[in-house]
Amino acid sequence: MATLSKLVDLNLNDVTEKVIAEYVWIGGSGMDLRSKARTLSGPVDDPKKLPKWNYDGSSTGQAPGEDSEVILYPQAIFKDPFRGGNNILVMCDCYTPAGEPIPTNKRYNAAKIFSHPAVVAEETWYGIEQEYTLLQKEVKWPLGWPVGGFPGPQGPYYCGIGADKAFGRDIVDAHYKACLYAGINISGINGEVMPGQWEFQVGPSIGIGAADQIWIARYILERITEIAGVVVSFDPKPIPGDWNGAGAHTNYSTKSMRAEGGYEVIKKAIEKLGLRHKEHIAAYGEGNERRLTGRHETADINTFSWGVANRGASVRVGRDTEKEGKGYFEDRRPASNMDPYTVTSMIAETTIIWKP
Repeated sequence: MATLSKLVDLNLNDVTEKVIAEYVWIGGSGMDLRSKARTLSGPVDDPKKLPKWNYDGSSTGQAPGEDSEVILYPQAIFKDPFRGGNNILVMCDCYTPAGEPIPTNKRYNAAKIFSHPAVVAEETWYGIEQEYTLLQKEVKWPLGWPVGGFPGPQGPYYCGIGADKAFGRDIVDAHYKACLYAGINISGINGEVMPGQWEFQVGPSIGIGAADQIWIARYILERITEIAGVVVSFDPKPIPGDWNGAGAHTNYSTKSMRAEGGYEVIKKAIEKLGLRHKEHIAAYGEGNERRLTGRHETADINTFSWGVANRGASVRVGRDTEKEGKGYFEDRRPASNMDPYTVTSMIAETTIIWKP
């Protein structure tokens, strides 16, 4: 007797060379991921060999009803952890039928920055720490919290264990393994300071690939929480008051920073970031002013600062980097709902291309 789970788990490799490609793109809000699937005649491992596709942009807030067609351009391929086999997830960006990037396509400008000769030569590395909060589906209140009430104060939850401290670990571990299966360079996970909040890290990844991987990791997380009947929130301050917000700290280095004498290059790069602080803040995520208050391991949104091992600064340099005289730094300003295409490319543009 066939069951739904058996049918979902059917291995297509036994009966056909055809594969399923799930095309993934970013919707009109800039955070709503969308996807749909199509059948391919056989396995594909190069996005350039995949067909373009289209969708109804009027239903995603990206086109008017009288001219609603938006074209999907495949950009990166990942293994599909949900269907398995040779099936794939395809990260796409979005264009008009005339080939112009639509306004919500942040990948297009990022690709231009990452293809700049000076940026290519510097081999930019990124490590992105993506924080998120798991919410109870019916009440939109953090997982593990009493409905309409609050848990004990922060302290025991960060990297905590136990049924009264860690809520949603099965989701977190499922996501971890699914990302590894997909080919994402996920480097770790941990429970965060606020109960019901978690973090995964992606990197080190090079250039625009770092942003592609974050978006697909977010997609996989959304799909897993869908299965679990839980809602994932990327709001930078999901609970007002004496609770930590959620960020996307972005660790960054260039070839020059990783070489001997790199600490001086790092300090010059941080100085340039400070000069463009307002521009970066404006692009680092919606609602970030609720998070960057100068409390809860953040710097005040209106003031730029940096320091060694200082988690209350805008930019933190690690002790190892200071000691070795080379390495990387961490931009702690990006919110959890930031667009990684915008943030990664903007950091590269400011520190490598921009001249004060």
